Amino acid sequence: MVTGRSPRFTESTQGRLRRLNLATSLPPVVFAAVVLLYTDARTWWHVVVLAPGAVAAVVAFERWTANDLARVALPCLVVAAAVWPLGVLVTGSPNAYWGVCAVGSLALREVRRRRKLVMAGLFTYVAAVGAARLLVQRDDIGHVLVTYVLIPTVLTVVVTVFTVVGERFYDLIRELEQTREREAELAVVRERVRFASDLHDIQGHTLHVVKLKIALAQRLLLRDTARAEKELRETYTLVSDTIAQTKELAYAQRRLNLTAEMENAKNLFEAAGIRVRVTREAEVDARASELLGQVLRETTTNILRHAQATQVQITLAASGITIVNDGVTATTPPELRGLAALRQRVAGDGGELTVEQEDGRFLTAAVFPPARADAAPRVSGKDGR
Repeated sequence: MVTGRSPRFTESTQGRLRRLNLATSLPPVVFAAVVLLYTDARTWWHVVVLAPGAVAAVVAFERWTANDLARVALPCLVVAAAVWPLGVLVTGSPNAYWGVCAVGSLALREVRRRRKLVMAGLFTYVAAVGAARLLVQRDDIGHVLVTYVLIPTVLTVVVTVFTVVGERFYDLIRELEQTREREAELAVVRERVRFASDLHDIQGHTLHVVKLKIALAQRLLLRDTARAEKELRETYTLVSDTIAQTKELAYAQRRLNLTAEMENAKNLFEAAGIRVRVTREAEVDARASELLGQVLRETTTNILRHAQATQVQITLAASGITIVNDGVTATTPPELRGLAALRQRVAGDGGELTVEQEDGRFLTAAVFPPARADAAPRVSGKDGR
């Protein structure tokens, strides 16, 4: 069993773990409760006595999967602990220990101090109550010791050990989750650094050239007015171009190299612990390549920020590009303004940008008509993991 106990898990991971536990472990727990009641209850009032222990175990398990065991642990443990002596002394039910065994092993996970002492107390209680059967059945001491003492105590120990092992497994999952979150955050930071580097490349170079041209114009102003005027016109044009380039960069509209963007996306996903597979079936023309690079960059950022992806498939074909990722956490597609702006640009260039969400998977595809997508065929190759 995998626990969803820790508040350090993201909400989506918490939900997936809860659904996994409910689907795989709750049915056997309920089945065991029904079988034990059917086996031990010989009259209707036996059911009345034994049923609360089984119900307490099921409730505790369900609340445990919801990360809410602490609120019901004590009441469930009291009920289950009371059923075991009633089963031993009143109904003669050797399986009545099951409730206190299940609830106790789960409740131990909430104990932070002296856990070994509490664990020993649980085992001792199960054994001592089972031995109390000798007060009403003294004719077969060996049978009582095996049925009411040895088997319940050993099974309680086994269940508790498995619970402790499961907790260690949970700790590993938590560490992996935290590592994945840190890697995703680092990947976003790297993307921001790359954006800052692009901005520096645009404005740093321009400002340096503007400084030189203004200094030159100052020196030429008195002796060569025409040349000074020319330098000032070029400076004005350069500043205007820089403003346009900065705006394009801010809205992800700067010309991009598709090959470089595919390699960058692959590196970002791998850094975030996401399996990525890149398939290049053909090349596209230069104009389509620019837009596809913008779509890929925006989609990469959206996946890192909005999804809990574990794998991504990127396919480049003659007609366009398709990116598919899992780990979608929302029931409805999120509002992605960057892709909405790109959809208008792609449509204005004769193409179509499609965004779909289905069964926990998100698909982003940019497709151009054959006239725009024609390109020289290339031998198919695959890159990635």
